[in-house]
Amino acid sequence: MNHFLADNLGSLLSAKRISDFLKSQNINISTKLILEYLQFLEDAFFIKKAKRFDIRGRKIFEINDKFYFTDLGLRNSLQTFNMKDINKVLENIVFNKLITDNFEVYIGKFDDKEIDFVAIRGSKTIYIQVAYMIPDEKVHEREFGNLLKIADNHRKIVVSMDDFADSNYKGVEHMHIRKFLLTNFN
Repeated sequence: MNHFLADNLGSLLSAKRISDFLKSQNINISTKLILEYLQFLEDAFFIKKAKRFDIRGRKIFEINDKFYFTDLGLRNSLQTFNMKDINKVLENIVFNKLITDNFEVYIGKFDDKEIDFVAIRGSKTIYIQVAYMIPDEKVHEREFGNLLKIADNHRKIVVSMDDFADSNYKGVEHMHIRKFLLTNFN
C-alpha cells in the first residue's frame, strides 16, 4: 500500500484504482480490505470520500467513490509537486473549498458524462467542472459541453487558471481559481 501511495499521490484515490495497481504488482488483496484501509485513512482525516451522484435520477450510487486529500500539504510531504498533477491538485482544492463552505459534494454522472462536482446545500445546487487550462475547442467543449447538457436552472461553473476566465458561455460561468476560492456561496 505504501508503494502505491508513494507512486500515485498525484492521482485521486479510488478502491478500483488501488485494486488495479495491486493486481498489476501481483499482490492479491481483497476489495473489502482496500475499502477498510480507505475508511481508516478517512477516519484519520487524511482523505475525504465523495460519492457518485446520478444527476438525471437524483440518486447516490453505492460504488466507485473517489477520495480527496484533506490537506495537500500532507500529500506534498509524501511526494513533491509535479506539474503533470496540476489538474488533480486543482480539483482537490475545489473539493476542499466546497467542503469548507458546508456543501455535500458528489461526483456527478449525467448519462455517460462525468461532472467533476455536484455541490448541494439545502435547496442550492452547483455543478462544477475543473480544468487547469482550456487551450483549445476540444477541451472547451468537454468542460462547458458537459454542463450545458444538464437542462436545469442550477448554477454551473467551470473553474480554471486561464487568464481570460471570469466570463460566461451560454449561461455557464468561467471562473479563475482565485475568484472561486474567494467567492462566498451563501
